[in-house]
Amino acid sequence: MSRRNAAKSPTAPPRAGWLWGRHAVAAALANPRRPCLRLVATLPALERLGGLARRPGLTVETATPDAIARLIGGDEVHQGLALAVGPLPPLALDEVVPAEGGSLLVALDQVTDPRNLGAILRSAAAFGVDAVLVPERRSAEVGGAAARAAAGGLDLVPLVEVVNLARALGELQVRGYWIVGLDGGASVPIADLPAFERLVLVLGAEGHGLRRLVAERCDRLVRIPIAPAVESLNVAVAAGIALYTLRRDRPATGSITQS
Repeated sequence: MSRRNAAKSPTAPPRAGWLWGRHAVAAALANPRRPCLRLVATLPALERLGGLARRPGLTVETATPDAIARLIGGDEVHQGLALAVGPLPPLALDEVVPAEGGSLLVALDQVTDPRNLGAILRSAAAFGVDAVLVPERRSAEVGGAAARAAAGGLDLVPLVEVVNLARALGELQVRGYWIVGLDGGASVPIADLPAFERLVLVLGAEGHGLRRLVAERCDRLVRIPIAPAVESLNVAVAAGIALYTLRRDRPATGSITQS
């Protein structure tokens, strides 16, 4: 590990993306699968990281809060930390699906807002979701905005990209999963859903909901009851409510704290 003071605004290493914020940076540094290249931090933030900042091969650079803000751009709340990272190695469905026993997965059907993706990953981490599935195309970019909203969830919950979501759901049905889609027009409230041992919760895109082929693949469609005056819920809010409801009899120990 090397450390030096910043004489000017730092620049990103080639082909690196940036994560920022205390939870996102700490989770990435603690994830052995995550390539971590350069940490740019204020001295107080660096001290709070403790041993996580002593990761082998990591370059550490101190900087002012303004320099970090210029580095990541915009008005993001960085909490004195920015981390240049490489992408996580891709995961196959086989790597996240247990051969037997209980399992809860989330599948996102073309959710394109990175902050919604991040918020869903945060809820997934809090409620013990085993993995989140997304299509390779027409899904949110997995970058700094998603990581910040995820508050560490991006490096805590496996994210699996699949070529065809409907086909992947069919493969999971063969492995004993019940596929449950969240649909505002469904007649069955999610609280009335049986406690399936292996379940995939499927959420549709912002505004459009589930695509027809994905909805047809679902074994059940359920809804979150809301007041008639409100047309629908934000997909990330709906995900949090749905996961809480599904876990109501089987609480999961979350690793996410408030920020």
